[in-house]
Amino acid sequence: MSELKITLKRSVIGRPQNQRDTVKSLGLTKLNSTVIKPENDAIKGMINTVSHLVDVERV
Repeated sequence: MSELKITLKRSVIGRPQNQRDTVKSLGLTKLNSTVIKPENDAIKGMINTVSHLVDVERV
């Protein structure tokens, strides 16, 4: 299974609470912070929720 490199590119200030919670649960804290997560349906759903805030690359 491949992995995804997820980087927070836009701020969560002024965003709805569910988007803030999703970014936090992905492990992203500050702008330009990056995490590596496995590519599964749960992570893909989270990325879909905040796709306008993050950049995603396959590793």
